[in-house]
Amino acid sequence: MTPKADTSYQQGPSLDALDAALAHLDRRRSVPFMRLQEPGPDRAVLLRLLASATRVPDHGARVPFRFISLRGDARRVFGERLAARHRQADAEASEGAIAKDLDRYLHAPLIVVLVAELGPDPKIPGQERLLSAGCTGFALLQAAQAAGFGGCWLTGWAAYDRGVAAMLGLADHEHIIGFIHLGTPSQEIGERRRPDPAALLSEWVP
Repeated sequence: MTPKADTSYQQGPSLDALDAALAHLDRRRSVPFMRLQEPGPDRAVLLRLLASATRVPDHGARVPFRFISLRGDARRVFGERLAARHRQADAEASEGAIAKDLDRYLHAPLIVVLVAELGPDPKIPGQERLLSAGCTGFALLQAAQAAGFGGCWLTGWAAYDRGVAAMLGLADHEHIIGFIHLGTPSQEIGERRRPDPAALLSEWVP
């Protein structure tokens, strides 16, 4: 008797099994930075999170990203220097805007500055390297949530200011693409409306 071929791998998982497998990803949400508190990831835990977060598509294995951590009193000093830079760059900046610079980095116990390295490359376009770096940011948020933390990815004017980049020691070819705030949520964060994937998907038929 000829044994029946196993075709289960061709069919893929059932929708119920798929829902169970993806449940953690479906629960991802951003936690407002003002709702993040101690404890946050310590250095050992952060390194473990980054080990997962850096498993991203990376054409040419360029590793076009790196990370800078801000924690403890460094967050306050960074906010003060950011405020001073804001006043220098924009003489008309309001006191409210300056106050936000001073306050923004004092809530989450850990801020990870995500840096993309986008210098000239003879083979790999800058956009592909930027996308690789961006993938690490989202993967870090996913990894942090899996470890029981919350997080949010912010930019603001500071991400695009070369004076701030210099303050953090970035080279000319390096760019800040996000400040990722990590900590423990102080309250449950509700779900928001999500897009319908069916409305986003089309099929090309030749």
